[in-house]
Amino acid sequence: MSVLKNYKSTLLLLAGLIAGGVLGAVLGEDASVLQPVGTIFLNLIFVLVVPLVFLSVAQSMVVLRRNEMIGRVLGTSFGVFLFMSLVCGILAYVVMTLWNPFTDVSSLGGAATGGILGEDVNIADAIAGTLTVNDFPLLLSREHLLPLILFAALFGMAVSFLGEKAATIEKLIFEGGAVVMKIMDLVMKLAPIGIGCYFACTIGQLGGQIVGNYLQVLVAVCVVCAVVFFVINSLYAMYSKIPLGKFWKEMIVPSATAVGTCSSAACIPMNIAAAQNMGVSEKIAGGVIPLGTNLHKDGSVITGIAKVLFTLYFFGMQPSGIGSAALVILLALMVSIVVGAIPVGGMTGELLICAVLGIDPSFAATLLIIGTICDIPATLVNSTGNLVAATLVDRLTIKKQ
Repeated sequence: MSVLKNYKSTLLLLAGLIAGGVLGAVLGEDASVLQPVGTIFLNLIFVLVVPLVFLSVAQSMVVLRRNEMIGRVLGTSFGVFLFMSLVCGILAYVVMTLWNPFTDVSSLGGAATGGILGEDVNIADAIAGTLTVNDFPLLLSREHLLPLILFAALFGMAVSFLGEKAATIEKLIFEGGAVVMKIMDLVMKLAPIGIGCYFACTIGQLGGQIVGNYLQVLVAVCVVCAVVFFVINSLYAMYSKIPLGKFWKEMIVPSATAVGTCSSAACIPMNIAAAQNMGVSEKIAGGVIPLGTNLHKDGSVITGIAKVLFTLYFFGMQPSGIGSAALVILLALMVSIVVGAIPVGGMTGELLICAVLGIDPSFAATLLIIGTICDIPATLVNSTGNLVAATLVDRLTIKKQ
């Protein structure tokens, strides 16, 4: 019963997708009659994205400032997080490019409206335009999520540096964030109906072929996650000088908890206990693992690569060359950080992909399906990745010899 409770939202969403797929297949183009329901759900999400991102990122900056870890350990943690995420991003990009489960996707979509990988776009100008805006009101738009994230981070840092002088604003950030998060939680309860109706319209317009594309993406994500979980993690353990037998013995409980709860946050106590049993200092384990739960999500990087590549192929913008690969991986890293900072998610990462690539934001609902079906392997890698990160930070800061 506890497993069913933990997976209730995911199972309901999958049920909505299945029902929507059946309706779309039966009704065909007539399934467009359900589109207003899906549009209403998406609009409810859209209006919450800006306050949710701003308050959540600002709150994360305040929490980081309060962290008791010394600067060197904190800096090492960020370096380890970035390195591990890059390894996962590069591996996922290489595997999915060579395997290419997106071959048939390009025949389903149309042309994109622009974006950072557009043929006629100056890359330097595109990056500047993606990261910044030239007027404050432009921040209050879901089309400019990256500038909003940067501004929110600066705002949160300023509040944390001011301390008691900004105590009222700090309280407003935390309480306002809780309110918006609760609203998002209530809206997401409508996801099975809203996404189901949207998926019915998609199946009605594109046919059942897209279902096969989703399954191919799921298999590719599972393969990459398996390589990271078994092979890459073992290499990290060897570098940290932890016997593999002991390492995998302690990984059992955190891994089972991740699969059973589908929540990285729920795994924090198990990860800390496992890290300490591996010989990681209590201070490192108690600092790195909670911090990584919010900022370091390797599984989300892997699914982020899948989402970005799916979008590019769908709209005929197939990446080519090292420059395009770097941009895809960078965008996936950004998506994982946004998702990590916002526990409820609410398609924020998907909307970020659409904003950067110049895609209609309603396409975020299509990408949310990838996140849903890949949730279990991604959560497993997300959660255990933070346990492994703690062993690496401990090795680099305390056990240097």
